[in-house]
Amino acid sequence: MNQDELSAQHLEPLWLKMSAMVPPTPKPVAKPHMWSYKDTLPHLLKAGETVPAEEAERRVLMLVNPNMESPFTTDTIYGGLQLVKPGEIAPAHRHIAFAVRFIIEGEGFTAVEGKKLPLERGDVVVTPTWHWHDHGNESDSNIIWLDALNLPLFRFARVHFAEGYSDSRYPSTLCNDSEWRIPWSRVEATLSSDTAPHAIYHYKNGSGGPLSTTLAVQAERIDAGHTTEESQEQCSFMYHCYTGDGQTIVTPANGEKVVFKWTSRDTFAVPAWSKIQHVNESGTPAYLVAVSDRSLLDLLQLQRPSA
Repeated sequence: MNQDELSAQHLEPLWLKMSAMVPPTPKPVAKPHMWSYKDTLPHLLKAGETVPAEEAERRVLMLVNPNMESPFTTDTIYGGLQLVKPGEIAPAHRHIAFAVRFIIEGEGFTAVEGKKLPLERGDVVVTPTWHWHDHGNESDSNIIWLDALNLPLFRFARVHFAEGYSDSRYPSTLCNDSEWRIPWSRVEATLSSDTAPHAIYHYKNGSGGPLSTTLAVQAERIDAGHTTEESQEQCSFMYHCYTGDGQTIVTPANGEKVVFKWTSRDTFAVPAWSKIQHVNESGTPAYLVAVSDRSLLDLLQLQRPSA
């Protein structure tokens, strides 16, 4: 069979690409990687000094996977660290992408569709698809959070776009109770009620389902000195340490084991089909928060059946 003749007709033999098309295991491009907060924070603060909020619109340092380019933190998850300084407003807009944010430090607000949601360390706040939202800081110190969006999906389905609001703020009123904000106190209380040495809390929307159809969020409590059972899923994860000191042993599909030594505020990426094991090396419970693509895989029925 003449390969040039086939190419001229835009044809290609599947049997020559079968191992790539139907591999024996998932083949993510992303690799395990950790962003140390103590190393990243000075760059974010420098951006705060040199990049005005009006110029940046969103002052974010993207967490770019070393094997990929932005917006890939994993193959399906985008992550970034966002800074809003005292008195600043990140202006109102809306977009097709879904966003979830975990507050790392400071106090501020996110206004979603007219609801002004107060934010403090440990809170999770979501901005659903095509909802007007803006962020602000009315305190006297910085607020920093971890952004997670489904932006990598739009490299394949090129349908994403955004619209800016006519003013910097979308009209809103203070709202302490909303399905779009999950305070850490509620999460910690639920985790504390579980007597297992490793407990997992799955964040839910107002209807009891995952926060979105593409991204899921979970929090984990690991008791002092405990080592978790090794797990392996088709999901990819972006983990963030809320509190504690320990390590996570990650063995990706290629078998090249990586050990992440983490402490409070560190963030690390775990590719799909990695084996994961957490070790709490501190004398108190450690708390990890993770964003995954489990919702997307479940929605599209891309998970291998358990039986």
